Formats: sequence, structure tokens, C-alpha cells
Amino acid sequence: MRPGAGSILVHRVRKENCMIPRNSLTIVLSVIGLALLTCGMARANFVTNGDFSSYVSAPKNWFYTVLPTDWASNSYASIDAPNTADDPFAPAVPVWGPFPNPPLGGNFLQDDGSPGLSLPVTQTINGLTVGQSYNLSFYQAGGQQVNDYGATSDYWQVSLGSQTQNSAVMNVPSAGVFPWQAQTLPFTATSTSEVLSFLSVGSGGVPPMVFLADPDLESTVPEPSAFLLLAGVGAVIAVGRLGRRARANRAVVAA
Repeated sequence: MRPGAGSILVHRVRKENCMIPRNSLTIVLSVIGLALLTCGMARANFVTNGDFSSYVSAPKNWFYTVLPTDWASNSYASIDAPNTADDPFAPAVPVWGPFPNPPLGGNFLQDDGSPGLSLPVTQTINGLTVGQSYNLSFYQAGGQQVNDYGATSDYWQVSLGSQTQNSAVMNVPSAGVFPWQAQTLPFTATSTSEVLSFLSVGSGGVPPMVFLADPDLESTVPEPSAFLLLAGVGAVIAVGRLGRRARANRAVVAA
């Protein structure tokens, strides 16, 4: 062996020990990339048309005129477009303003929470897994019809199948606005198909107006793609170890 060859060989072995075969690395990175892509796509929102962007007639207008796709109601509700809730010239009921648009933008539901007038707004949710837990998230806000006065206390009574929960109470000042706030309610599916229901509830001054935007129902169980991502990371580690072992063996044979 030439002088210094041993040190060169040791350096080469150390360098190769840190390397992963290019073709193996490409495969593993592809697996991780696929996992990341599906991880963003797999967590489904079981609510359809949650932004009320699909309809028969453009908002703002009464619910029975707009007829948003996949939603049903006989209530005195309206579907509002951005910047129309407090518009006195738009159809349906204007509220005291300035009334803000929901955090995610888009159309939203406005409903009269007066006792005796409020009726549920519903959607049938399909594809659920019996016994599985789900989180329902949405935004809510409160207001009052223009030219009416008296502080109100408003909230949504939310049901999924036979389970019912209330959102946080919004204390709306007389002739004022309660700004948008995020809500999350947990539910457990008892059937593969259940009715999701939103019932506006208000008390105090009349008429109390309760607002809803962007309902989103998602499973709390980790998606399969998350496990695929972990498997991809494990594959990187395994391939790296195998690559180092193979190169070390070749170095010993060459010596």
C-alpha cells in the first residue's frame, strides 16, 4: 500500500458512509413528497358549500330566493354577500353598521334569532364513520336590525344528528355589533349520514341577528397520509444505514 493510502482510504470510507445512493434517495424523497401532498388533500371538510358560493340567485337576498346549494331552511334567514349586511338598499334585513366581513371573506348566513321566528338551517352530512369524533368549526357574529334598539344575547344551537351543543353567547350592545369569533364544537358520529343543524337563538332587544360563516366539519383521527409520511422518514433512515454498511464492506474488501 502506498504511503498515505490508509488515510486516504479511511477518508473515503467516512465520506461514503454519509452518502445515500442517488436512486434510493430519489425514491424516498418521492414517497415523502407524495405523503406531504396527500396530507394537505386528505383531511376533508364534510360540509359542502360552506361559503354559500353556490346558489340559484345571487346574494344578498332572502334564503328562499338565494337557495344555496346543499342547504335547506324555512327560516327568516338571508345569505349576505361581503359588504351587504348593513346595506339599507339590499334585499332582506339590514343591520346596524359598520358590519365587518367574515375573516375568510365570502358569503355568509344571517338569521333572525327572535323566539318564535327562528327555524333551523340544515345540511345532510354523508360519509361519516360511526363512533368517530369530529370537530365542527365556524365563525359567528351578532348584530341588530337597523332602527331597532336594546342589547341582545345571541348564540347558535348546533346539532349533528341527536347531539346538540351551543356556541358561545355573544352580548350585542344596543344598535351595535359583536365581531366575528371562531368556534369549535366536538361531535361523535352515530350514523354514516346525519343532519347538521344551525338554529339561531336571541334574547333581549329585537330583532337579534345571528351570523354564521364557513362551517367546517373534520375528523379528529389522523389521516393515513400522516402515517405514510412517517414511513417515508423511516425509509430515509433505513436506506442511509444500509448505504453506509454496504460502503464500509466494500472498503474492507478493497483493503
